[in-house]
Amino acid sequence: MAATHHINLGIVTFQNVPSPPDVLESALALLHSKKMLAHLTASMSRVFSGFLAAAGVGITLGLISGRSRFAEDVLLPPLEMLRPVPAVAWIPLAILMFPSSELSMVFITFTGALFPILLNTIHGVESVEARLIASARSLGSGRLAIFTEVILPGAAPNIFTGLSIGMGTAWFCLVTAEMIAGQYGLGYYTWSSYTIQNYAAIVVGMILIGLLGMVSSLLIKKLGNLLMPWHVAKRNKS
Repeated sequence: MAATHHINLGIVTFQNVPSPPDVLESALALLHSKKMLAHLTASMSRVFSGFLAAAGVGITLGLISGRSRFAEDVLLPPLEMLRPVPAVAWIPLAILMFPSSELSMVFITFTGALFPILLNTIHGVESVEARLIASARSLGSGRLAIFTEVILPGAAPNIFTGLSIGMGTAWFCLVTAEMIAGQYGLGYYTWSSYTIQNYAAIVVGMILIGLLGMVSSLLIKKLGNLLMPWHVAKRNKS
């Protein structure tokens, strides 16, 4: 309503905010555009490539750091120093590091997803009760059995929480990633719409990124529920 009537509240103004009919018209125009599929596939490939790479690196480093005090002391300080760096600050370095703009964009989404996955994995490993590990050892379990049957199941809920958050931050970094270069992608579509002052299209891009991010996180949650039936049963009892 505020956008429709272009209300000016002083501190907040809706005079330039597109109205819902304008946004709907822009959404329908994009839907019927031949570029719609190209935008979707470009963005999804970049986000999921960066996310999968971040999942592999983050879970691996998290499991190692969570089980080794030495590894945690060596790995965490530089990673904690890099964690507050915003995605937009990585753009110049990404351009210098990678031979193609596509790899640069994947790297930006990778940095966004990495740290939530890494830190949640470390927290999950460290939260496994020591008495469970001691009980497994007393029953004759070796290191591999303890790792696969005690530590991984115990840390899995936190790992999937990190994966869900990491997926959201990967989509969050998409606009920044697609500022680098390219002619397709929802982030590129949103940013280019801003440069030509097509404000309704900006809102459309925001909504699409939000929807895809939400659906992606829900899929990870569903996958986690399938792989962790014991956690679902415990949650339902509480």
